[in-house]
Amino acid sequence: MHARAAHRQTDAITLEVLRNALDSIAEEMGETLRLTSFSANIKERMDASCAVFDAKAELIAQAEHVPVHIGSMARALSATIADLPPLDEGDVVIANDPFVAGAHLPDILLMAPVFVDSRLIAYVATRAHHADVGGMEPGSMPGNSRTIFQEGLIIPTVRLFRKGVLQEEVLRIILANVRTPEERRGDLSAQLASLRIGERRIKEVAERYGLDTLVDGFRAILDYAERRMRHALRQLPTGTYEAEDQMDDDGAGSGPVIIKVKVTVSDDNMRLDFSGTSPQVSGNINAVAPMTYSAIFFALKVMVDATVPVNGGTFRPIQVHLPEGCVLNAQWPAAVCAGNTEMPQRIVDTLFKAFAAIAPERIPAASQGTMNSISIGGRDPRTGTLYAYIETVGGGQGGRPMGVGQDGIQCNMTNTRNTPIEALEITYPLRIERYELREGSSGAGKHRGGLGLIRAIRVLNHDALVSITSDRRVSAPYGLGGGADGASGRNLVIRSDGREEPQPGKVALELHAGDTVIVETPGGGGWGAP
Repeated sequence: MHARAAHRQTDAITLEVLRNALDSIAEEMGETLRLTSFSANIKERMDASCAVFDAKAELIAQAEHVPVHIGSMARALSATIADLPPLDEGDVVIANDPFVAGAHLPDILLMAPVFVDSRLIAYVATRAHHADVGGMEPGSMPGNSRTIFQEGLIIPTVRLFRKGVLQEEVLRIILANVRTPEERRGDLSAQLASLRIGERRIKEVAERYGLDTLVDGFRAILDYAERRMRHALRQLPTGTYEAEDQMDDDGAGSGPVIIKVKVTVSDDNMRLDFSGTSPQVSGNINAVAPMTYSAIFFALKVMVDATVPVNGGTFRPIQVHLPEGCVLNAQWPAAVCAGNTEMPQRIVDTLFKAFAAIAPERIPAASQGTMNSISIGGRDPRTGTLYAYIETVGGGQGGRPMGVGQDGIQCNMTNTRNTPIEALEITYPLRIERYELREGSSGAGKHRGGLGLIRAIRVLNHDALVSITSDRRVSAPYGLGGGADGASGRNLVIRSDGREEPQPGKVALELHAGDTVIVETPGGGGWGAP
């Protein structure tokens, strides 16, 4: 055991230096991951996130990557660690079990402890969406899954490295259960490189400023964020505010699926009660609790001062009631793959409705409200090998108090980048026939909503399986303050002979050579009377 001094007060300058240094570490981890990854989903879209945690697994610093990852990691890392005996220096933990790691199966979490002078001081973690982890459909985002077992390989919390030694048997099991093992090996190696950069940089900070100064700084950063959040909450009008929204359906014949929230603001605290929300469903839109927390954290960040840092201290004043077994707190073995893509979007929409009554000068109208996930897989006729491609398609941002909604962007809970057409067509036996703004899809208003997108993908010289997971195909993104709703989205298949086949929001189907799948994404609602 190493003795250490009692907690010392961290002065304001040191706090800011450490806070910015740690934020930069998380950003550098993300850039390392992007530059060294193999798949287009990470290399091009950066569907991944990186973060730094203290020795108690509290979130200290995060890069501004994908909101749906970081909030869930903040809630799930302690559960992941609790599944294991104490970690040693050189250990790397891997997990993707949603009911422990808090996401969905394609999001694989790698986490490593950071030791300085044999003392555990921090953890570094990265979560990346892998383009395939097995299951009933290529891309591991099946449009018709009914249980977690259909969605891919479940990796419990295990060590991938023990004291710096790769556990080959663990890796072999993982790679034997995916369609694209070499790509998975490459992306896992990129995640490992990201962790090593994080470890190295934290040790450099400890060496430069002193170990005790850094550890005390962790506590000070959390306390500072809590003070800032409490101050922001005190500026809000006290009272109780309620809102309700819905998902079109669960993809298994049930719908609409209701989300309800009651928000109570009291001095420097806030309570969110989701009683009355629909119970978990047969389809795969169920969210595990950490995903719901991710959406809550994002929506709160929009409403309060944008300069408030986001870490474990930020949300200490927030109490959340999630009824066990509701669609926002699903229980094993529920299907949950779209609970990571679709449900968090609707949670944000519901919260924004409530928050619009609390801080109308800050809250936008509804954005597209879906990630429009599409996965395509088959055997590449050029190489004879299996491939799996997945992407989310942007849409219209809601009109805002300060201006129009942006056209054709990733909205709210996803912050991924666009997949360049050239990169997609070089890598996969697919062709982009159309990629354009969807004229007429925005909601009118003093500040109009953003336009949705049209993305048409043709399958070349082979048969392929396609899964689409989307929403707002029946309901529409709402306007605020007299603004009009945005247009609902639409999915369509055009067969090689010209036949048009409209598709529901959640579907799995087979395409043949020359067939084209088209996703028309929703526009954003308008803000203010036109």
